[in-house]
Amino acid sequence: MEIVNFMGHECVSLKNKTIQLLISRSMGPRILSLRFTDGENILAELPDFVIDCPGSGPFHIYGGHRLWHSPEIPSRTYQPDDSPVDVSPVENGYLVTQDVEAKTGLQKSIEIRLQEHESQVVITHHLRNHNAWSVTCSPWAITQFKTGGVAILPQICEETRELPNRPLALWPYTDLSNPNVSFGKHHILVHADMTEPFKVGFPNPRGWLAYWLNGTLFVKHAEFDAQSAYFDFGSSSECYCNDQFIELETLSPIRTIEPGGTVTHVETWDLFGGVDCPRNGEDVRMLVERLGLEK
Repeated sequence: MEIVNFMGHECVSLKNKTIQLLISRSMGPRILSLRFTDGENILAELPDFVIDCPGSGPFHIYGGHRLWHSPEIPSRTYQPDDSPVDVSPVENGYLVTQDVEAKTGLQKSIEIRLQEHESQVVITHHLRNHNAWSVTCSPWAITQFKTGGVAILPQICEETRELPNRPLALWPYTDLSNPNVSFGKHHILVHADMTEPFKVGFPNPRGWLAYWLNGTLFVKHAEFDAQSAYFDFGSSSECYCNDQFIELETLSPIRTIEPGGTVTHVETWDLFGGVDCPRNGEDVRMLVERLGLEK
């Protein structure tokens, strides 16, 4: 187990010949860094960004990747995670487990497995219910990136003739006239150069989200269950952006966790180098085809 200090946190390094991740051991569960071995961290670094958790004190954003549970209710969602976590080796990776949240009775853990010879990571998120009663929620996987890039949000392409085919969830602060957002027929492009917050959510049967930054393309896949209900007006994918970071978020269907039970939510990450910035729908279409994002 290789230990690295990053942003003042004790981290475990997980790497192959292509990419490296830094997984915090001093708090979390969090992934604080993701980069090509000869490149820079593409995840946001936010050591001083703090929001308030009513009744529990400050929640430190830190940046990187984290696990929350939806729906978003500050007093339960923003539970501080500043305590050390247990990091245990598993095949090709680590299992990171925090203590049970005192106010929710839920316990978060993230299993991170890096493919031996590829720039691909499989992230399995777990929520375990330690209460004596059931809890209805949704595992919510959030990855924060540095600003300056472009997020690609695929939209439903099903032909429904006279019927609508693309629902969107919009937040009260979302301004559809924002010049940094391009709404296309098959994709939404979000340029991470915001002065005001912006967020959009949607059901995502195409199963992927992407973020381009300085020649690197990050892609995450998560399964969509068309037969299940999702929070936030049916959103399985969401994107939030402000002046300091941009987030790609995936959510599982709404689940009721029985006492002693666990629900899981799996993401697969891929990292591609030497990619030109996608500027329009045709650029995105060519990327999807070239990289096989919809196999």
